[in-house]
Amino acid sequence: MKLRQALEEKLLDVRLRDRLLAENKISKEEIEKMKKNLPDDADRAVALESDAPSTRQ
Repeated sequence: MKLRQALEEKLLDVRLRDRLLAENKISKEEIEKMKKNLPDDADRAVALESDAPSTRQ
């Protein structure tokens, strides 16, 4: 993995992204551009079942 690619993937970490955004090291526009470039893997999604009670309302 190339260093540049590894650094770009780190920006997907919400904690790091939020810190860099607060420090004005990245912009909201850069974040939106990055999100738009993410691949759509919805066709490979797998539904999981759980025995635990649902907490969603």
